Amino acid sequence: MNGNMSPASASSLGYIAPDGGWGWAVVFGAFISIGFSYAFPKALTVFFKDIQVVFGASYSQIAWISSTMLAAMYAGGPISSILVNRYGSRPVVIAGGVMCGVAMVTASFGNTITHLYICVGVIGGFGLSFNLQPSLAIIGKYFHVRRPLANGLAMAGSPVFLCTLAPFNQYLFNHFGWRGSFFILGALLLNCCVAGSLMRPIGPSVTVERPAQTNGARQRSPADVPEVKVTGRNTCLEEGCMANVDKFLDLSLFKHRGFQIYIVGNTVMFFGFFAPVVFLAPYARSQGCDEYSSAFLLSIMGFVDMFARPGTGLVANTRWIRPRIQYFFSFAIIFNGTCHLLCPIASGYAGLAVYAGFFGVAFGMVCALLFETLMDLVGPQRFSSAVGLATIIECCPVLLGPPIGGALVDTFGDYKYLYLMCGAVMVLAGVFLLVMNVYYYRMLEKEEEIEGGKGCESQNVELGIGVGKRGEPWLGGEEPENDQDTEGDKTRRKGD
Repeated sequence: MNGNMSPASASSLGYIAPDGGWGWAVVFGAFISIGFSYAFPKALTVFFKDIQVVFGASYSQIAWISSTMLAAMYAGGPISSILVNRYGSRPVVIAGGVMCGVAMVTASFGNTITHLYICVGVIGGFGLSFNLQPSLAIIGKYFHVRRPLANGLAMAGSPVFLCTLAPFNQYLFNHFGWRGSFFILGALLLNCCVAGSLMRPIGPSVTVERPAQTNGARQRSPADVPEVKVTGRNTCLEEGCMANVDKFLDLSLFKHRGFQIYIVGNTVMFFGFFAPVVFLAPYARSQGCDEYSSAFLLSIMGFVDMFARPGTGLVANTRWIRPRIQYFFSFAIIFNGTCHLLCPIASGYAGLAVYAGFFGVAFGMVCALLFETLMDLVGPQRFSSAVGLATIIECCPVLLGPPIGGALVDTFGDYKYLYLMCGAVMVLAGVFLLVMNVYYYRMLEKEEEIEGGKGCESQNVELGIGVGKRGEPWLGGEEPENDQDTEGDKTRRKGD
């Protein structure tokens, strides 16, 4: 496969990606947007202990706040994809910033935990969805050669924000309480609108086809050409709901073998992906650590994660790793799960700090590669639809993972069972992706060999070139007979 395992390695943007210039400003905007999207639900865990006391909620009930927010962020993927394909990334991110700000301000007036589920979880989660997916999609339009590095830098926004938001939230809580903190955080989230304003559109439009008028004749605009590559469908007006949806969301991705493997592996992985982060600070408190020390564990994890993501992007961009990036992703997931399996061995605050450091490396590796591997499989043009379809499926384990972990804590009264469960799930997902990707690429090589053989045979027929019984080439007319030919062979050749 010419040294590259990816079937979507070649750029199909329809234009030359700048791989720099204003693209770095776009990466900075994505850094802010992605940082809030991933770090904010985790940083909210600082307020959980007080909210749990105020509303008399259990560990499982309180975990539904972050869980609902993450699930809504993933469930909003298809809607976000449709809006991005129709209007572009900039207005969608700005709208998401407004939704997040309004959600947190209204949540500060809540009197029931259900109110928090709706405001913080549902409305805030959908707002984060409008921040996350467009930021990921537009990086693929500005970068091709340096795309793994750009994705790694943008995804580094999550640990940077987690590293700062965790102690900042603890400071806000001590001075303003959780209600005042939510109000201030709502204003802070409006910075996503500034990040969205940096995401200037680039390249041909991939939205609705608009025929150009030339000398009285209707002609297709060159900007509309990539739309055929994105959807693979006739752009004429079609009837039916599914036909209209398929114009903006590429449902044919479900026939893509690599996409199917990616979806199954990630769906299993997400059952154990977020719960260890959500319960890290409560786990430290149960071990006798004070509030600031417990919150500082998230800062340790975020600080290490901050360097792990761009570092992973640099490694993934090398000529040795990029052709094998799917295998690198599988290794990162297995490493992540191994850290959780060893977590119960850690004793005292020093042990938890060491675990947080290794967890930061493993978490950063997975996050840096999570969407890069998807773009590597389907290509940048189909990525917007792919990430929307992937997130709607993954929202179920994202939603159920932390509450299941909280239920284990409620049942056994010990956090070690939560971390053992999450570790086993992550290792299982990593092994599955490793084995299935080996199968996928071997099948892909066989299919390419067969197609290559058919192409050569077709070319030989056009040129009148054949191969004799003993493997010698012959040109035109009948193949020379030999004493080993049967009458059937001679008759067949004459008939041909």
